[in-house]
Amino acid sequence: MSQPITSQYLEITQDALWRKNVSFVQLIGLCPLMAVTGTVINGLGLGIATLLTLIATNMIISMMRGVIPDEVRLPVFVILIAAIVTVIEVLTKAFYYDLYMILGIYIPLIVTNCAVIGRAEAFAFKNSVDKAMLDGLVTGMGFTIALVLLGGVREVLGYGTLFSQAELMFGESARSLTITVFDHYRGFLLAILPPGAFFGLALLIATKNWLDR
Repeated sequence: MSQPITSQYLEITQDALWRKNVSFVQLIGLCPLMAVTGTVINGLGLGIATLLTLIATNMIISMMRGVIPDEVRLPVFVILIAAIVTVIEVLTKAFYYDLYMILGIYIPLIVTNCAVIGRAEAFAFKNSVDKAMLDGLVTGMGFTIALVLLGGVREVLGYGTLFSQAELMFGESARSLTITVFDHYRGFLLAILPPGAFFGLALLIATKNWLDR
């Protein structure tokens, strides 16, 4: 007997957000996770770009799964992902130029993100459009949450603030969103260097494992 549709949706959501989170469990797509999470806003910007890519990619591949020959599916996936990422890159450059300059090469590198092509191959190519879009949405949300959490840890330890440079994403009125966690803080250099990203990720993974137990 097949599962009720609501149970299937719930299982997809729980797997992507927690049980099989691409960053905290599967440990894939870590390059951007380590590189751009110096602040919450940087992580949020790349997370949203990746989320939109996952939704669009899963939807199109699921719609076309009946006409894509199995022998050439991976090259087709890469071409579709590259086209979608190019559109997102152009829009980011047009409307969020300062943030685009900070994220730099990591927006086009979404094309090579294992999480994106992995979900296309493992899920979207084998499931209906509604399930594929939900999987893209919650997988992207799980990845974005990881980026934001790691960015928050590193920003607090490295700069003593939260949500600094929020105006890059939300406009000049968002400057007031910056929270000073530690007054007169000199900063902790290790937190904003690449090794700090590894230590921060290890802390978050350990916390998740502790909560699971």
